[in-house]
Amino acid sequence: MRQKHIVLTVTSDPNYDQRMIRICTSLHEAGYRVTIIGRERPNSKPLIEKPYEQVRLRQRIDSGKLFYLTYNIKLLLTLLFRKADVLCAIDLDTILPVYYASKLRGVPRVYDAHELFCEIEEVASRPRIQKMWYAIERHTVPHFPYGYTVNQSYVDEYRKMYGVEYAIVRNATVLRPLEIPGKPERYILYQGAVNHGRCFEQLIPAMKQVNAQLIICGEGNYYEEAQALARKHSLEDKVIFKGYIPPHELPAYTRNAYIGITLFVATSRSNELSLANRFFDYMHSGVPQLAARYPEYENINHQYEVATLLDDITPDSIARALNQLLEDTDYYHRLQQNCLRAREAYCWQEEEKRLLAVYERLFAANGK
Repeated sequence: MRQKHIVLTVTSDPNYDQRMIRICTSLHEAGYRVTIIGRERPNSKPLIEKPYEQVRLRQRIDSGKLFYLTYNIKLLLTLLFRKADVLCAIDLDTILPVYYASKLRGVPRVYDAHELFCEIEEVASRPRIQKMWYAIERHTVPHFPYGYTVNQSYVDEYRKMYGVEYAIVRNATVLRPLEIPGKPERYILYQGAVNHGRCFEQLIPAMKQVNAQLIICGEGNYYEEAQALARKHSLEDKVIFKGYIPPHELPAYTRNAYIGITLFVATSRSNELSLANRFFDYMHSGVPQLAARYPEYENINHQYEVATLLDDITPDSIARALNQLLEDTDYYHRLQQNCLRAREAYCWQEEEKRLLAVYERLFAANGK
């Protein structure tokens, strides 16, 4: 029987998108032919070989409205001339090309709603931009009956706004054997996008009161400001910026970290209802973490206490919480042991079953 071909679209570089690496690998191993189409940035490294097909659209314009316009045009033209049995839009910034290509070619479509796109910090803080994205969302999402998102809070929001019933596919880490290493350096780790709304304005000044290094792995729209903030507080030796780390190298940083950071500002509705990839990455490495007391983190922490949750995100409260984890050995080891229990329940091996069920239902309903 001919392999069903699933084409997934992102604006990220496929080399660094761990969530999409997991999804594409699971679909490939389930017997589908898989293609991911992403962006080749001016500084992109050569593609890391994967068992599925990777296509990158070259983009000299790397940000702003002109980036989205040119990328979406290139993506639409690519989708119109590439055979596929289903097209999947990853987040709202690729949904228009997927919507129109699927309509014109008569193939089913899926929406992978990684977040509440119109409510992320960099969109919600700009009313005219937010209005434009909401118009795109209203125009498209009701016509994507098949989809999935990362937690129950987002499922409820999409149902309320657009009447769609999406599955939950959490960004949980692949469960692998773990031996916790000795950690003489006891560094604090932030991994992920260095973006507005991730509490660097509070976290970096807090490090003046903490006797440990903060290592930041990632880049984003707040990267240069974060570096400037570290210089302003004379923390160049204490706050270390590593930039982009290839996915195959990042787990070593995570395993050897003493504390992880998962903080968001609640000014964004998407942030408040989030359930970040890194929350599971730290959990799976047996690394207690500092997180905001938002609904999804609180729900998991109620089952398995794996994190210190902050009600009030200030430099002083962050410093106190980090120092407790560094100094209270009994408390730290309790959280560490809870991570080892929680990772058995929250792992990709369980989440991929939900992912595959979405495509099984779609193909069954469409007689494919």
